[in-house]
Order: sequence, then structure tokens, then C-alpha cells
Amino acid sequence: MNHVEQVWREEWGRLLALLVARYRRLDLAEDGLGDAFEAATRTWPADGTPANPSAWLLTAARNRILDRLRAEAVAARKLPVLAVEAELTEEAQRVMVDSGDLGVSAYDERLRLVLLCAHPTLSPESAAALSLRLVMGVATEDIARLFLVPIPTMAARLTRARKRLAQEAFELPPGPELEQRLTLAMDVAYLAFTAGYAPGSGADVLRPDQAAAAVRLARVLREVAPAGVELDSLLALMLLQHSRRDARVDARGELVLLPDQDRRRWHDDEIAEALALLTPWAHAPGTPYLLQALIAAEHSIATEAADTDWPRISAHYRELDDLTGSPVVRLNRAVAVAEADGPHAGLALLDDLDLPGHRLPAVRGQLLLRLGRGDEAAAELRRAIDLCANEAERSGLRRLLPGSS
Repeated sequence: MNHVEQVWREEWGRLLALLVARYRRLDLAEDGLGDAFEAATRTWPADGTPANPSAWLLTAARNRILDRLRAEAVAARKLPVLAVEAELTEEAQRVMVDSGDLGVSAYDERLRLVLLCAHPTLSPESAAALSLRLVMGVATEDIARLFLVPIPTMAARLTRARKRLAQEAFELPPGPELEQRLTLAMDVAYLAFTAGYAPGSGADVLRPDQAAAAVRLARVLREVAPAGVELDSLLALMLLQHSRRDARVDARGELVLLPDQDRRRWHDDEIAEALALLTPWAHAPGTPYLLQALIAAEHSIATEAADTDWPRISAHYRELDDLTGSPVVRLNRAVAVAEADGPHAGLALLDDLDLPGHRLPAVRGQLLLRLGRGDEAAAELRRAIDLCANEAERSGLRRLLPGSS
């Protein structure tokens, strides 16, 4: 990674937030900062990296924004040319040129940007895509790959989202609304993360690089938002799941399920960081992300799959099921209960469960296999195969069919 890419990764969201705060226009801020980074790729290799890269980029971006504003004002003839020039000259004199000008307010502005991207008028998918683009600077083509849509489709989706937010206030919402928006922002970050590990179609099982961008988004949210159990738990959950990335696929590109993964390939440093985040909340009342993180932690602390504490995981899932009423949670709870109390108990939890997609028949099929009910299991597994859009997952389901080699 060269220096421009490193600064892009570390500073994009902060600089964009400052520019949006100053000019109150996403289009101006994003275009100006993009132009500044493009200029950096041309000039820094030849002239050397400036002593303060962030200030250099901020100055370059604001100069380009001023040029755009000048052109727009003159074209619209809303002000006499001399008045326009005087206003822009005064603005240019306020351009921040040293590190002190970045200030701690940058963190406040970045929180505003995160919450703006998680605006309730946007769909969760659009909010997740816009957050990755604006807060993290992820390229449109990478976001399109993450969400499995063509690049023009994602570009159009991002454009619609920007337009929808054009008239929204760039400010922190008050009281209860702030809490709701923070919750939405957390859900947006987790949606972006899970897209990297559940792509749903195509040959790839994993997109860990894109999932890593969502982990960074969660770090930003935790850094700039008020501290709390859910923010710590969200980051811990993502770190625990992301720590297994190198063990999730074998050399042939086949999906490796959790019990069969080589745990020596898990990233112990990320697991340790996640467990440290969870330690202060070990006895706190259960919340959705805390319970999910505690479940992931149980898997991570087991040295072998056989050492997994399934009764404890089952208890966490029961609490999560009671809290959320989610059919996905019920499905996962059934798997845990089957491990703790046997496949009959797991199947009982799936009665009358309504969940679209292939995962419900896949779980039913595997539990029926364990009970020796081969014909019923084969029917469920074939149904799951027909519904599954991911070739790697389909391949794994075919291997489970009775009589398959």
C-alpha cells in the first residue's frame, strides 16, 4: 500500500466530514476530495509526501470546491461577479493549512456523517453502501462487488441515495432520535460486514477485503459515538467472525464449516481484542449484539470443536430468540439445541418456522440425516440446493446427499 492509499484509508471519512460540515453539500465535498486525492497520486511521488498530508489534501479539496462554487455562482448570475470573488476570497483565507486546524471537532463531524449515511429515509442496503462510500472511501466498483450488483447499478443507487439526503440537515439528531440513528448505523455496519461472508450468488464464498472495510466502519462508529455495550459488542462480534476468514475456505475453494476449520489459522490477535471488549459487559443484561458476540466468543475460546460449550450457546440463543423473535435466530438456535440436546430437540424448534431461502431446508436436511431419516433428508437437501444461489454452498449441500461420494 503506497502512502496515498494509506492516507485515503485512514483520513477519507474525517476529511469528507469536515468538508460536508463546511459546505453542506455532499456532491461538492466528495468531488473536491476525490480531485485532491487524484492530484496527490500525481504530485506526491514526484515532489515527495508533504509533511502534513491531511492538511495538503484538505487545502486542495477546498480550492477545488471554491472553483466549483465560483463557476456555479457566476453561471447562475445570482451575485455580481465582484461580490462572488470577494466572498470566495474571504473563504479561501479561512482554508485550514496545519494539523491544528483538523482539531477534535473532526470526530464530531464524522459522527454526523455516519448518522447522515444511516438516515431512516434510506433502505438498509443503500445506507450500507453509502456509508462504505462516504465514510470509508470504498470504491464504487468494490461496493458493487460486495453487494453483487453491476457497477452501473451501484453507481445509480449511490446517486439516488445522495440526492435523497441532499436536503437533510447535517447535524446530530436530538435525544431518542440520536439513539435510534446510532442503532441504525450499527445495523448498517453489520449488514455491510455480513455481505462479505454471505454473498448469496456466484462462485466466491467470501469477500474478506470488503468485509474488512465494514470492520473499519464499526471502529469509526465506536470511536466517534458515545460508548456503550452495543457498540463494543458489535465490534467484538465482527472481529470474532472476521478472525476466521483464512480458515473458511480450503485450497480448492470449498466452504469449510466452523466445526471443520483449522483453528490454528484463526487470527488470535483479533480474538483477544474482541474478548477484551466483551469482558466489561460479561454480566450486563442481554442485548442483541452482546448475545451474538457472546455466542461467537464461545466458539473462539474452544480449542477444538468438540470442546464447544453448546449448552451455554443454546442458552444465549434462547435469550436472543426471546428478545428478537427473529426466524434467523430461531434457525441458529435450533442448530445449537441439536448439538446440546440432540437432533429431535432441534427439529422441534423448526416446526412452523417460515424463512425464505435455502438455509431452513438445509438445516432440516442435516438434522434428519442425523436421525437416520435418509429419504426425508434428501428431499430437504435437494430443496435447499434448488434455492441456493451460491455455487460453493450448493457444492457442499450436494456432498451431504445420502449416497453421494
